[in-house]
Order: sequence, then C-alpha cells, then structure tokens
Amino acid sequence: MSEPKLERETAESYARWFHALSDANRVMIVHFLAQQSDPVPVGAIVDHLGISQPTVSHHLKILSQVRFVTRRRAGTSILYAINHSCEVGLPTAANVVLGLLATRDGNDPLPLERTS
Repeated sequence: MSEPKLERETAESYARWFHALSDANRVMIVHFLAQQSDPVPVGAIVDHLGISQPTVSHHLKILSQVRFVTRRRAGTSILYAINHSCEVGLPTAANVVLGLLATRDGNDPLPLERTS
C-alpha cells in the first residue's frame, strides 16, 4: 500500500505559511490578534509588543499575504484581526506535513491563500 503523497503545490503553500511564522514578532502578532475579540488598529499591536510601527506594518503585510490576518478599513484606520481559518488550517497543515493526515486528491484541506 502506497503512502499518501504530498503534492508540490500543497507543499509550497505550507512552506509559505510556515515561513510567515519564522519570525518571533510575527508569531507574537498572530498570538495577540488571536486573543482579541474585535479587530484592532496597528497602534494597539505596537503598544502591546513594544516594537515600532513600521516593523509591525511590515510583519502584518507578510501575515496578510498568506491570509493569517485579515484587514479592513474603518474611516482612516485599517483594522487587523486573525483569520479564524488558521485555528484549524495551521494544525491541519502540520499534521499533513508530518504524515498524520492525508490530503484529499492532493488538495489543501483548508486553503487560506488565494489561488489566483
């Protein structure tokens, strides 16, 4: 019996996800946003983490690109929140990589990224 194959496209998606978490500041941002009940402005993240606004904005851009965080405009502010798909998607990705969970037909179990 052959073992389930991890398709290249899925592996590349997961690599982008894990790369986005390869910086401690980004992990801390994800953790902070996951604890918030409402979207927050950049300033709240800056105040909580004690790092500069440009640094936070840079990390939010990376996290937004892989859709770990969502952003929406509210007046002149942009508010950030955790993408709740991550709560299932990240553990699922880790389980697939470790061979503990097979993908269906080589597809992402829970795609967080845009495919276009």
